[in-house]
Formats: sequence, structure tokens, C-alpha cells
Amino acid sequence: MLMKLSEAMRDLRSRAVNRKGQNTVEYLLMLTVVVGVVLVSGAMLKKFMPTLFNNIQQMITGAAGQMGSGGGS
Repeated sequence: MLMKLSEAMRDLRSRAVNRKGQNTVEYLLMLTVVVGVVLVSGAMLKKFMPTLFNNIQQMITGAAGQMGSGGGS
């Protein structure tokens, strides 16, 4: 009985120490979730990007035009 208990404890201890495979799987799952969120966000924002860049360009052009036409002393 005592021998089986010590073997079980040794087995349990070795399983607790050897968790490299579990950590790898957890990191891969987290990476998959992050990539999925980025892809879904990109797909949702894709339709807004052309107008967004156009608006930014117009704001920069307008600000540059105001700086150039401002009356100097």
C-alpha cells in the first residue's frame, strides 16, 4: 500500500512539473483568439477605411492651406 502511494505521488509530481505541452497549447489558443479578433475587426473596418483616409487627407490639406494663407505681421 505504501509503495503504491509513493508511486502515485511521484507520478503526480512528474505530471505537475512537465507542463510544457499544456503551456504551448494555451499560447496557441490565445494567439488564435487574438488573430481572429484582428481579422474580424479588420473586416468590419474595411468599409470605413477609404472615407477615413480621405477625411484625414482633406483635414491636413485644409490645415496646411490655412497656415499658408494666414496673415503675417
